[in-house]
Amino acid sequence: MSTATPPARPLTGRVAVVTGAARGVGRAAAVALAQAGADVVGIDVAGPVSSILDYPPATAEDLAETGRRVTGAGARWREHVVDQRDISAVRAAAAAAEQAWGGVDVVFANAGIQAFRPLLEMADADWHDQIDVNLTGTANVLRAFAPLLVRRGGGRIILTSSTQGQHGTKNGAAYSASKWGIIGLMKSAALELGGHGITVNAVIPGLVDTVLTRHEDRYAQAITEGGRTPSGDVGEDEGTAIDLLRAKTPLGVPWVQPSEVAPLVVFLASDQARMVSGTSFAATGGDSAHVTA
Repeated sequence: MSTATPPARPLTGRVAVVTGAARGVGRAAAVALAQAGADVVGIDVAGPVSSILDYPPATAEDLAETGRRVTGAGARWREHVVDQRDISAVRAAAAAAEQAWGGVDVVFANAGIQAFRPLLEMADADWHDQIDVNLTGTANVLRAFAPLLVRRGGGRIILTSSTQGQHGTKNGAAYSASKWGIIGLMKSAALELGGHGITVNAVIPGLVDTVLTRHEDRYAQAITEGGRTPSGDVGEDEGTAIDLLRAKTPLGVPWVQPSEVAPLVVFLASDQARMVSGTSFAATGGDSAHVTA
């Protein structure tokens, strides 16, 4: 059995694209990919996305900060402010990356939004904005960048799903549906693109310590799922949610850190994962044990 250790910078000479790169898992993954030797193209809407969200959007300065951290790790950086619902804009970013750097080897399609609304109370935007950003937007990224990987002779595509893409979510049907759809998209793409030397996999974060999780709607959802009633006070509900989430998670954490998800992205982008395709890898603090398959 081989005992060779992997190289310290296994992605040297490769170009990685990260969507949702301005903060959270996207930023952590962009920096980790850079530390592994990859040059990084960061894509983010870097502005308001939907009126249904109750947390602040990423900004152009957030995206620029990711760039500073990538270059600080010794890698090259390009950034594009793009709404991934606009496939023409995504294709333009893909063309620019290929022209500037000769091609793309890794695509981490990570960008997404989350909101909560009971089915019986949904406005059209509650459904369409999450499906359009999360599922259609991810498909747009895949459709725009996969041809570059084909021209490159192979590569890696990694999609961000969620534990909520593996089970139902009370008051979160739109988000769960979008993330379930991403798993189906991943598996279908793996079947179609394998012949081109492209692997396609999904990362399954649990609750992650980002602005997408640390807000009143998310605390209230966790409290409601735990059989209790939210108070409406953000500080009180945060404490209650933390207690309930700690009790639910085998490793006793309410959420994982973005930096604890990023190593899965680096692994799936590397040669060590060349025979891994069509599957999901989770970083959930053990919450995956509640998923039956």
